[in-house]
Amino acid sequence: MNLALLLNPGNEIAIQTALDIVTLAEPLGITLHASERVCTTLPEPAASRIISHSSDSDTMSAGKITVAIGGDGTILKAASIARTIQRPLLGINSGKLGFLANIQRQNIEAALRDVLKGSFQLDKRYFIEATFNNGGICYALNEFVFSRKDTLSMITLTAEYDGELINRYWADGIIVSGPTGSTAYNLSTGGPIVFPQTDVIVLTPINPHTLTTRPLVLPSRKNLTIKVEPIDQEVLFSGDGKNYILPTKLPVVNIRQSEQFIKLIKLSGQSYFETLRNKLMWGADMREIR
Repeated sequence: MNLALLLNPGNEIAIQTALDIVTLAEPLGITLHASERVCTTLPEPAASRIISHSSDSDTMSAGKITVAIGGDGTILKAASIARTIQRPLLGINSGKLGFLANIQRQNIEAALRDVLKGSFQLDKRYFIEATFNNGGICYALNEFVFSRKDTLSMITLTAEYDGELINRYWADGIIVSGPTGSTAYNLSTGGPIVFPQTDVIVLTPINPHTLTTRPLVLPSRKNLTIKVEPIDQEVLFSGDGKNYILPTKLPVVNIRQSEQFIKLIKLSGQSYFETLRNKLMWGADMREIR
């Protein structure tokens, strides 16, 4: 089987994890592919056992499955490529929490054997898409963020849903997340955790001036419209950490669930709720730890 490796060469743990996979590949009958950037980072003879490609996109196209090693940032990068070429993603965690990359390094061999046997399910995760009033469009798996830029002052943003006014927010910004992104920035700002297969988006204000302003969960099949009013404000707009330029004449963004998606590999025995318990230490009692 052809497997593509995607990782950050600057992450030492990710490099060591990739070397573990190289050692396992030949006995398991796996052909590995990686970008030149990754291959030049790996020591010999490991690098010579990998087929090199000029880019991550070419690498993923060559593999039947992509093994993304790192934190959720690495998975998001892989997801942005997989959105157009549709390769299933297997996430191996070498970061911190890793809600998307939830396979631990010590479980790699078992995970690869399950993948080779086809003993897994595909977890479909939809993107959210943002359409600008000038026709531009961009995608995010986790969230879109409107935030203040180069100022300590709060910004004013107007939110409408399906043409109906929700609120005029005076805050440090607004997060609009999909279910997958509910455990990312949304969670750290007090937003709710949303089960991945739920067709909703979450509107979460960042440090709103009014204490009664709370996160809002909305059906994702209709437009949530965010307007920058007044238009002379310095507002930074980003999707999954990538900055985009808002239209200057009339900054209006319509956000909804996209028809585009990626497929995450879910191994036998894996559970979303188990991931939450492990990552967030739900139910943990220090008195029970010896």
